Amino acid sequence: MLIGCVAAVRSPDASPPKGHDATASAPVATAATQAVAPNVSTASDAAAAGMVEIRSLVPDMSLEIRYAGSDNFVGRPVVGYEAAGCYLHRSVAQALARVERALRPQGLRLHIFDCYRPVRAVQDFVRWAGDLGDQRTKSRYYPKLDKRVLLGDYISPTSGHSRGATLDLSLMELRDGRSILLDMGTGFDYFDELAHTDSPNANATQRANRERLRAAMRREGFENYPLEWWHYTYKPEPTPDTAFDFPVR
Repeated sequence: MLIGCVAAVRSPDASPPKGHDATASAPVATAATQAVAPNVSTASDAAAAGMVEIRSLVPDMSLEIRYAGSDNFVGRPVVGYEAAGCYLHRSVAQALARVERALRPQGLRLHIFDCYRPVRAVQDFVRWAGDLGDQRTKSRYYPKLDKRVLLGDYISPTSGHSRGATLDLSLMELRDGRSILLDMGTGFDYFDELAHTDSPNANATQRANRERLRAAMRREGFENYPLEWWHYTYKPEPTPDTAFDFPVR
């Protein structure tokens, strides 16, 4: 089973894809107890939504907001990303800043791929999935899947990221004055079972690195989505029933 950024392309609360092993998917299905963001806020910017940019709290936070550029599974900038910003509800951003501060004395840092995601961006993912003629990113992001299976089983019109308490990230280690991404076994948004946080196909080093990230995030209230090692949601969410659609600027 896979997902690409589940929150990027699939709700964590949605049922698992057809054909997936029932045993492996059972914990996810059991946790699926709430609908994802049935209401879309009219907030026109981050301030109105109660969100802040993470660099207002950690000015040198490492950001690589993939959907603001072309280095992503869509292969182009995604609708709604007018800049490479990381917006989160203030309490979530404060918790993330605490994670970063705790990691630095260990020679580690966070590296962020995505934070708040507008509803219009999720809708752009759905349109992309329906365009079967566009296969530009298959070899990198979904080499083992036919694109026809993505829409419906893998790509959903809702995303937890649109609620402002979910983000995608990895860990970096400081080596010889440089920040180097730790080996997690796959890249961000790789659609394959190997991206599952506890995948038995990841090697010992990769599993250890995933656990270092999970432990650091858990200490400040973030929960990992088990089918994506990079995906974390702060609990309890500040606005569990409300999504947002203002552009990332």
